[in-house]
Amino acid sequence: MRGRIGVGIGGWNFEPWRGAFYPAGLRQKDELAYVGQHLTATEINATYYSTQKPATFANWAKSVPDGFHFAIKASRFCTNRRVLAEAGESVAKFVNQGLVELGDRLGPILWQFMPTKTFDPGDFSAFLKLLPASVEGVPLHHALEVRHESFGDPAFLAMARDAGAAVVLTDHPEYPAIHGHDVDFSYLRLMRSREEEVTGYSVAEIARWADILRERARGGDVFAFFISGAKARNPAAAMAMIAHLDG
Repeated sequence: MRGRIGVGIGGWNFEPWRGAFYPAGLRQKDELAYVGQHLTATEINATYYSTQKPATFANWAKSVPDGFHFAIKASRFCTNRRVLAEAGESVAKFVNQGLVELGDRLGPILWQFMPTKTFDPGDFSAFLKLLPASVEGVPLHHALEVRHESFGDPAFLAMARDAGAAVVLTDHPEYPAIHGHDVDFSYLRLMRSREEEVTGYSVAEIARWADILRERARGGDVFAFFISGAKARNPAAAMAMIAHLDG
């Protein structure tokens, strides 16, 4: 089995990309279409802050070509809480807001936890049971981004594996790089882009991460996003990665 590799950025509306990544004069409403022409995925951050309309998801889907995928960042009301087991209502509201309108452009859902959130086996097990396997007959794929070293616990890794959830591999100067067990897809967030590098990451770094993506693709689909860091450089980093993988 060999999966597809989707490479992208976070969102598409960012002023410093205009005139740098986006051509001068490109209409703002055409920016997503431009991302679809040059990258193969993007991570939607707007869903973290507020609920979107079904028509919005449908319009996003129409703006990008076949093979492009949207990773959806789950609502903060699901994950930024003291007791995760009590998130059922928020989880249901999030998954039923119209994600299915993305059709075959729907990628994984990212469940991101605060750096202060520590691993509580009972509570986290209860939270994973709240994540639906599908919505309206459409399969859902869940990725867990945990940012505290306590999640390096083998019990958490086994729990995520048994739930079929990917553990996000994060390249960040402060957050731990936690390697989860293999499930049917992988999710990476590369957060060390630097302003002094035209492509955010050096050529050697991109080559090293490309090897990791290829290796992980032997077990299923892979999604990798250049996020944060020197954000203005992230589109160039993603395009350099895609070119390296194609080359």
